[in-house]
Amino acid sequence: MNYLTANWSFDPFLIVAIVVAAWHEAGLRRLARRSRPERTRERRLRSLWFYAGLAVLLLAVESPIDYWADDYFFVHMLQHLLLMFAAPTLIVAAAPWQPLLAALPGRSGQRVTRGVLAGGWSRPLRAFGAFVLRPWVSVAIFNAVMVVWHVPALFDLAENNQGVHIWLMHGSFFAAGVLFWLQFIPSPPFRRTMPLASRAGALFVTNLVMIGIAMTLSIFVSGSVYPVYDHVPGVTLPPFADQQVGAAILWVCGDFWALPTMIVVIRQLLATEESISATLDAILRRGTAAAGPRSLAGWGRPRAGVAETALAQRPSEPDTGP
Repeated sequence: MNYLTANWSFDPFLIVAIVVAAWHEAGLRRLARRSRPERTRERRLRSLWFYAGLAVLLLAVESPIDYWADDYFFVHMLQHLLLMFAAPTLIVAAAPWQPLLAALPGRSGQRVTRGVLAGGWSRPLRAFGAFVLRPWVSVAIFNAVMVVWHVPALFDLAENNQGVHIWLMHGSFFAAGVLFWLQFIPSPPFRRTMPLASRAGALFVTNLVMIGIAMTLSIFVSGSVYPVYDHVPGVTLPPFADQQVGAAILWVCGDFWALPTMIVVIRQLLATEESISATLDAILRRGTAAAGPRSLAGWGRPRAGVAETALAQRPSEPDTGP
């Protein structure tokens, strides 16, 4: 029990989370004054997901999880799953973007939105946003972040340098998680442009990458690959056993998020294609296209125009209006 009750820490992120939650509440109140009651209730229900996501982030960085992650690799894996899977899925599902903009004083929210979407100063920002929000780019970023930070030299660098650990490692985990789950979870006003078959293929590929990392850390090596955990005083679990437990957590707990999403996507595909063979054929066709040069050049690209940034609030989007 001492492992759970002791070693809680204060992190400045607590203040940030409180400010963001208060800001979001102000936006909800402002939107409620000009919205239909059913839309207000929908936003209130979504806000619960948002606050749950903030709570998961706080749990990852201020609870004993953060303390014991310095001593145990498997605890560090739990922390990474909270940052890449649990918190981003909750926040993306909450779609907090419109309330956060609405909380700006006066008509600042509308001016900021117009400036970002149409201003000359924001062209580089729009181009960058359009690029990272391309479906397969988001998927590639997510998988690259997972692989890169499990390279022993970079992992040990992050463990020995708090600035790298907090801002680069944890920050990239969360940002990549949000980009990835925006492709699978409705989060107005962002529009999902990845076809159903491509979503199934992307989840399958991501699952393979996670399994590959887990197998590399548990089966394909004969000892601990992270020197930073080799000589931690007071730790009773041998480093290699600790690494194997962490690999199992990465494998099983990662599937806890990826597989249900894949099942939902495949069920939607079955409803569209009307047969299992047609569904498999669609997935394989998408997978072949993704492997070729066309996948990076234009396949899965968002529609042209302002919507290409995936930031525009479309009148046709069910959650964007009052």
